[in-house]
Amino acid sequence: MRFSTQSAANNYEFLFRRNKNQVGKRIQSCQLNPPWRVLLTAPVLSIGLAAMPPEAALAQPADTSASGALPTIDVEAPSTDVQTTPMLQQVPSLALTGTKVADLPLSLKVVPGTLVTDQGGTRLSDALRDSSGVSNGGADAHGFFDRFLVRGMDARIYEDGFSDGEQVNGLPHSLNGVQSIEILKGPGSALLGNGPPGGSINITHYMPSPVFAAGAGVQFGSFNTLTSNAWLTGPTTISGLDYRVDGLVQHTNGFRNLKGADYEIRPVLTWTLGDHVVTVVVDARHIERTPDPYGLIYFDGRPINMPRTTLYSTPFSFANQNYIRTELGDAWTVNKLLTVNNRFSYMHRAAQILRNGDSDTIVGDTMEGRSLRLQYDSVDDFDYMLEPVWTFHTGSIGHTLVTGFEAQHQHLFTNQSDANLPNIDDVFAPIIQETSTGSLDFTRSGTKGEIDTLLANYLGLYATDQIDATDKLKLRFSGRQNWWSTTLTPDIFVPGRIFEGTQLFEPGVNYTRNDQPFDWSAGVLYKLLPFLSPYFGVSESHLANFSSEATSAAIQAPESALQYEAGIKIDALENRLEISLAGFNVDRQNVFTLVNDEPTFGSQFTRGVDADLQFAITPDWKLLANGTLQEAVLTNNPSKPAAVGKVPIGVPLQIANLWTTYNLEKLKLPDVVVGFGTEYRGKIFGDQLNTDEVPAYVIFDANVTYSQPKWDVSVGIKNIADTLYFTAANGAGAFVGDPRTVYAKADIKF
Repeated sequence: MRFSTQSAANNYEFLFRRNKNQVGKRIQSCQLNPPWRVLLTAPVLSIGLAAMPPEAALAQPADTSASGALPTIDVEAPSTDVQTTPMLQQVPSLALTGTKVADLPLSLKVVPGTLVTDQGGTRLSDALRDSSGVSNGGADAHGFFDRFLVRGMDARIYEDGFSDGEQVNGLPHSLNGVQSIEILKGPGSALLGNGPPGGSINITHYMPSPVFAAGAGVQFGSFNTLTSNAWLTGPTTISGLDYRVDGLVQHTNGFRNLKGADYEIRPVLTWTLGDHVVTVVVDARHIERTPDPYGLIYFDGRPINMPRTTLYSTPFSFANQNYIRTELGDAWTVNKLLTVNNRFSYMHRAAQILRNGDSDTIVGDTMEGRSLRLQYDSVDDFDYMLEPVWTFHTGSIGHTLVTGFEAQHQHLFTNQSDANLPNIDDVFAPIIQETSTGSLDFTRSGTKGEIDTLLANYLGLYATDQIDATDKLKLRFSGRQNWWSTTLTPDIFVPGRIFEGTQLFEPGVNYTRNDQPFDWSAGVLYKLLPFLSPYFGVSESHLANFSSEATSAAIQAPESALQYEAGIKIDALENRLEISLAGFNVDRQNVFTLVNDEPTFGSQFTRGVDADLQFAITPDWKLLANGTLQEAVLTNNPSKPAAVGKVPIGVPLQIANLWTTYNLEKLKLPDVVVGFGTEYRGKIFGDQLNTDEVPAYVIFDANVTYSQPKWDVSVGIKNIADTLYFTAANGAGAFVGDPRTVYAKADIKF
C-alpha cells in the first residue's frame, strides 16, 4: 500500500479538466430526464420487434448439452407452487461451476422469482423472507435504495454477475424479468472480486427462448400501488437469433405519502453462431423515490409513540435516478473440455437527491439539528470478464475449473451541499416549516458537503476448482489475486475537511491508494448417508470502499473478513424434504460505517446458526421455513470506545419466516391454492451504544390464487393484524413498515 499526492494535471486529465466551467457542466449532466427519454435509450427493443416473424413460428432449440452453454430457460407463466425446483437441486450461476446446491460446501440459497410474485411481492426486498440470515437495513440507510444485511453484515447486489456498485445511495430493485435471486451467505470475494463479507445477492434474469411466448400481469393494492408488467420472447426471421423484452411500470402513493415510481425496459438478443452464443442486453430504468431518513424519530430510546403516518422528514424530498446498463457476452464452446466466456458491461447511473440528514437532537419536546442535503451523483462503471471453463478428469477425479481475469473501472462524480433546517418545536404536534429550497442556505464545511471525483481500477486473476473426488466426496478451492488502485480528487476546498491528522484536503490534488489483497476459500462436503451431507468451509474476503456517501473512505485500508462455516444438507423423501443448516463465525476488520452521516471504522464478529427448510408434506400441502439465531458484537471502535461489546446498528439477533400453501383439490377446488405466511424479526438498535431500541415484530400474510393453464388471478392481504412495526433502524429514527394492505393481481400467458 502507498499514498501519493500529485497534480491533477498530470493524472486522469484526459477524463475531464477541473475548472469551474467544467464542474458546472458536469453538475448539469446529472439533471434527470423524464421516463420516456430513458426508455428510448433501449434501441434493441425495436430490433427485436422488427425481426419477429409475423406468425408465432416455432424454431428448434439450439443444442445446449456442451459445457458452458446457456441453460434452457423456462418461459412458462408464474406457478403457484412454492418452488418449481427442489431447493438443493438448484444450479446457481453465482457458483460459476454449474454445480447444484447439494454439492457445494457453502451456504447458497436460490429464490425463484415466481415464488416472490406468488407471495404478492413486487420488489427485491420482498424476497428476503424466503432465505435465512437476510434482513433489511443497515447503518445509514435512507429509505430510497435497497440495503440488506446477511448474517449481520453488509451484502452487495449483483445483476447477472455484474456488481451494482456502491452499497449506500444505490438502487431499489423491482422484479422486472427476474428469474431468480441467488443469495451467497458469507464472504464471496474469491468468486466475485471486491465485495463485502456478509454476502452476495445476485439477481438473474430470463433470457430469450427460440419458442414464441408472451405474457402480462397487473397488481393493484392499497395506497394506489400499481405494478404492471409485460414480456415477449421468441425467434426472429434470422436463424439462431432470438429475442426477449421485459417491461415494467410501478407507482405508489405510499401510506406515509412517500410516493415512488419505476419505469423499466429490458430487451435482450441472443444469437447462436456455430460454437458461439452471443448475448446483447440493454437495461434502462427511471426510478423515483421519496426519502424518509427520520421515519418515526427516537424519543426516550424508542420510536416515538405517534401515529404511523406522522412525518418529521422534509415533505418535498426526492431521490430520482436514471440507470442504463449495456451487456455484451460471448460463450464459445471450443470443445467438450473448454468453454470460453467473454463478458462486458457498461453501466451509467445519474442520481439527483434531496434528503434529510441522519441525525438530530431531542431537547425536551423539540427536535433540533435537522438538516437537508442536496446531492448530484454520476457513476460510470466498465467491467470486463474473461473466463475459460475447463471440464476434465485426473484419473477418476472430476474437475470443473473456472479460470478468469476481470478488469473493472469505476468513475464517480458527486456534488453535495447541506442546509440547516428550522427546529420542530413540538415532536408530538410536528409542524415542518420548510416549504421549498428557495429560502435555504446550502453550504459545505467539515464532513458536510463536497465536490469530488473518485476513480477506481480493480484488476483480478482468479480460479475456482469444483472437484468430484468420488461420488460422495466433493472439494472446492478458490483463489483470487487483486490489484486495486483508487484516486480521490476534490474539486473545491471545503473548510475543515480533514485528510488525516490536521492535514486538510486540497482541491486539484490526487489522493491515491494501492492495495493487492488475496481472497480465497476452501471447502469439503461428504455424502455420509444418501440423504445427509455434512460440509465445512473457510473463506477470506476484502472490500475496497467506493461510495458517494463518504468518498474519503475510498482511500482508507480495505475491509477484511474471515469466516468459518460448518453445516449439513439433508435431501430426503425423494426431494420432498430438504434442509440446509449452517453454523458460522465471521471476524470482520476495519469496517467502514456511517453513523449519523459521520464515517467511523471498527471491527465486529458475528456467529450463529441459520437454516432453510422446504417440505412437501403432501402433494397438496407445501411448506417453506427459515430461521436465524446469531450473536453480533462490536469488538473495536476507536471513535467510540464505549460501543465495544454492543450490537452493531440494525442487526437482529433472531429472524424467522414461514410460508405455506395448500391446494384445495380435496374440497373439489383443484384450481384454488391458499397461502399463508408469517415473518418475525427480533429487536434491533439504532445507535452504537444501543440506547435507541427498535422493537421486535411478527406479521402475518395470506392470499388465495385461482389458476388456469393460460392465466391466474389472486387476492391477498398483508399485515393481517395491522401491526405497527419497523423494517429498519436509522440513526435518527426507525423506518415504518406498511399497515394492513390488500391487493389483487392477474397474470396471463399467450
